[in-house]
Order: sequence, then C-alpha cells, then structure tokens
Amino acid sequence: MAESRRKFDQDFREGAVRIVRETGKPVAQVARDLGVNEGTLGNWVMLDRRRRGEGNGALGEDERAELARLRKENAELAMERDVLKRSVALWAPARWAGEPGSCHRGAEGAARHPAGGVVPGAGRQPGMVL
Repeated sequence: MAESRRKFDQDFREGAVRIVRETGKPVAQVARDLGVNEGTLGNWVMLDRRRRGEGNGALGEDERAELARLRKENAELAMERDVLKRSVALWAPARWAGEPGSCHRGAEGAARHPAGGVVPGAGRQPGMVL
C-alpha cells in the first residue's frame, strides 16, 4: 500500500533548517533525529540558502527575475540601436557619412564636396533647427 505524505508546518520547517544552520550538523543526522526524510530536509535547507543569498554563488529567485528582465531589455535596446544604424545609413550616403576627405573647405572657407559644389549650410553658425 502507498504511504500517505506527511505535511510539515512552516514553523517545523524553519526550526529544522535553523538546527542545521546553527549547529553545523550534517543534514542527514538532523533528518534522522527529527524523523524527516534526508532529501526533504536538504531541499528546505537549499531553499533557505537561496533566500539568504548564501551558497555557491548561485543567484536567488529575485536576482534571477531581475537578470531575465535586464537581458530582455538589453536585447530590445540592441535591436533599436541596430535599426537606428540602418536608418542613418539609408538617409546619409557614404560620401556624407564621415568618410575621411568626404568634405573639405576651399580657399574661401566654404565647405565643398569632392564632386564640386558648396555644401549647403556648412560654415554657418549653429542656429535654431526646425
């Protein structure tokens, strides 16, 4: 016949974990003393360590959630950045996109394009842009 599962209240669980934590006794020994399955007590201790941020450097539950949120946000920002880079490339031809020597000042001080002609608006003082 199947054995029914025993239920342990929260106070009992916290007390058992506190015994393991404060006495330094092995989980197996405390589990035998309390009449609890060793794996069950081990799970309780592991959950307590996660909540306290102790252990082997593993992240707690709230830290995992924050990490997932930040990774998602980072991916969205990288996608937005890439879209903006592509849109700038479409609106600014390569000869105007900051290549060395793409625009220079002539003898009279006006900015000139290598193909000839004055670059509109170049050389003026910055003003209000609409």
